[in-house]
Amino acid sequence: MDGSQGGIEEARLEPAAVRRFLSDNPEFLTGDDGLLGELGLKVAAGNVVEFAPAAMARVHAAHQREATQRQQIEETARANFSAQAQTHGAVVDVLDARNHSDLAARVDELAQQRFGLAAGVVALETDDHPPAGWRMLVEGQVDMILGGSQRLARMGFAPTALGLFGDRAEDIKSMAMVRLAMWEPSRQGLLAFGSADPGGFTEDMGAELVAFLARVVERTAERWPLL
Repeated sequence: MDGSQGGIEEARLEPAAVRRFLSDNPEFLTGDDGLLGELGLKVAAGNVVEFAPAAMARVHAAHQREATQRQQIEETARANFSAQAQTHGAVVDVLDARNHSDLAARVDELAQQRFGLAAGVVALETDDHPPAGWRMLVEGQVDMILGGSQRLARMGFAPTALGLFGDRAEDIKSMAMVRLAMWEPSRQGLLAFGSADPGGFTEDMGAELVAFLARVVERTAERWPLL
């Protein structure tokens, strides 16, 4: 086939050429039941091509997409509501703490009982012993764990944070951690939650609820002097 013939063949595949062909030869489409079926069309009375089946299929597909999206939104809303309710309950638990040791114990308990996590930890940078039940960190360790002095929170898995969880470190597959600043002069610390699920906390998750709980832990810890 020479170049001029190839150009003619290509022109026949142009939409305008196809339209002209079907207009001049309507029986090509209306007389081919197999082609109509593949296109989701049918011939109504008077040889009028009816687009209803194809249109209905598109409407049904759109409805299914909308239903799926609505279900996802509803599930997300329920999960957020449940998380907020559990966080509010956790705040009450934290505020009932009697001392630093009790505060640390309550954080660990609420992590497991309210949120289904593996552990909850309160840690403090100190040259001396931290309060009973708290994890000891050296100066600068909070920045190292969070990944910088400007970061207030970190979600996901951080190998440098495994030491926070002591003998439960092997069970921790993801973490939610928020910087704490307590007393005057300010002392750096961490509120950390560990999950046994790698997807329990991920980098794209918001840390708002954990940060809110961290602020409550800060204010509660400051009730008592650091001895």
